[in-house]
Amino acid sequence: MTVEVNSAPLQVRKPSADSPWKSNLLPYNKWRTFKAGGEFEEEEGFRFFVVQKRAKAMKSCWKKRELTFLILYALLFYIVIIRRSLQISRDYYRKVLGLRPGWVADQLNDVSDAQWRNFRGNLPILTVVFGIFAFVANMLRAYCQLKARGMAVVWLLISLIYLAYLHGACIIFVLSIASANFLLVKIFARTKYFSLVLWTFNLFFLMYNRINEGYSFCTFGQHWAYLDNFRGTFRWHICFNFVILRMISFGYDFHWAHQDSHFDQKKHIQRCHICKAGKACYLHLQERSVQNDKFSFSIYLCYLVYAPLYIAGPIISFNAFASQLDVPQNNYSVRDVSWYGSRWLFSLFLMELMTHLFYYNAFAISGLWKQLSPMDVFIIGYGVLNFMWLKFFLMWRYFRLWSLICGIEAPENMPRCINNCYNLESFWKNWHASFNKWLVRYMYIPLGGSQRKLLNIWVIFTFVAVWHDLEWKLLSWAWLTCLFFVPEMILKSLANAFQAESAFGEFIFRELSAVAGAVTITCLMVANLVGYVIGPSGINWFISRFLQKEGLPILGGMFVTFYVGTKLMFHIDDAKKRRHQH
Repeated sequence: MTVEVNSAPLQVRKPSADSPWKSNLLPYNKWRTFKAGGEFEEEEGFRFFVVQKRAKAMKSCWKKRELTFLILYALLFYIVIIRRSLQISRDYYRKVLGLRPGWVADQLNDVSDAQWRNFRGNLPILTVVFGIFAFVANMLRAYCQLKARGMAVVWLLISLIYLAYLHGACIIFVLSIASANFLLVKIFARTKYFSLVLWTFNLFFLMYNRINEGYSFCTFGQHWAYLDNFRGTFRWHICFNFVILRMISFGYDFHWAHQDSHFDQKKHIQRCHICKAGKACYLHLQERSVQNDKFSFSIYLCYLVYAPLYIAGPIISFNAFASQLDVPQNNYSVRDVSWYGSRWLFSLFLMELMTHLFYYNAFAISGLWKQLSPMDVFIIGYGVLNFMWLKFFLMWRYFRLWSLICGIEAPENMPRCINNCYNLESFWKNWHASFNKWLVRYMYIPLGGSQRKLLNIWVIFTFVAVWHDLEWKLLSWAWLTCLFFVPEMILKSLANAFQAESAFGEFIFRELSAVAGAVTITCLMVANLVGYVIGPSGINWFISRFLQKEGLPILGGMFVTFYVGTKLMFHIDDAKKRRHQH
């Protein structure tokens, strides 16, 4: 028989901030063992790390069991979704619009989305054209040893040929507005009215171009009317939205070049693994101001109309572009670029399978999904959002791939899958990410940053809606997103102030976070469907569909599914943290 008696008062010590297990643990203590023979033996017993190790083992075991359940649930969910999607596509294919003969197993192909239809149809010619452009530019750079000014002239000539095909005589409008912006920047850059002048000029043309649908030459006189017969193949004022972002970027980068930089280069290099390796990450290129001679008219025009990124981006700052025009990117080797292209081809194959087997967008365009059950409405809504994500993923990565081949690294627009985002902030950082970086640098920070966050999001999302198009459904999407943002910001601030002091507290916090994630995903789904599919007039129908007796069980199941999905994302984040630690 053995009895243990503690020789010192029992104390409970709070673990350090960096402790991976936040429960209260016993401190080092000396324990005495009283044996049957009456002898005392003093020993170091039950150190706190033993308790910690056991607790971590229990926690790890529970997490493995939870992860197994979550994976099984996710597999079951996607089996149900895929089976039902195949069924309703087979049942209603005669009634939906936008289907064309396909090449996969004699299935019809859903090309109801105009953006995807145009991109897919022009893919062969785009690939040939960009292949020629890349070959010419890279050969001239290599053999003539061209730097920024020389490459600016090369790319300007190539891009103007490209724009002449796209816009025909309307290239005059692009160059005229761009030239006026350049003069304004050079004149007002060092004045206190600069921001007002820059934004007024660009917002005016952003909206006026849209209202006038790109102008007609006959409005400038009948002797110019014949030019309306040569307007090219692509509406210039659609592409000009991206040009406006670049004009603002050039203006601010030139304006800030004459001020003291707040960017701590040494501190950044210590933290950034890319810069530590002797290379230059995008943030470093963006924040490091270029030499004054780089702000020339030729480099400016080259930046605005750079062919690989002209139509759809990704958006790159002037500083980052001019730096890489001088010294080509070296973060991606030939092997890396080849692998990037291979992954893009595989994603294209997945998109072809999706549009041949599941007619999500055709259901939405046709309005036929309004006649279906709540379960089918959810499946189509979820499918449309995944289709949209994959569409933009393919388009943006295609143009970024050609830019990489030509020596210019632009930010990745879709760095994270749509199904791996459980809060609004994370979603918008990973959906059109280059635009997000632009908004943070040229709008959010100048407006006051996090000190005025609640006000800033309304201004920024309204601008984003107007930038996309002058439509009420986009404004509805923007303001709905802002409404959903407010409670998330409040909950985040409360969560940051809260620290779990026990294993139970940590468990409760994680569960509440998963519930909040499920609510956020639901809100994101509603906001994006309103903005891009059903419009504000369809909100009442969409909500009422799920609040009926037939729809309530589906709403509950949808919420549980999003809760499970959020928990699965937590596990993915934990795995990434462990990988970075090792």
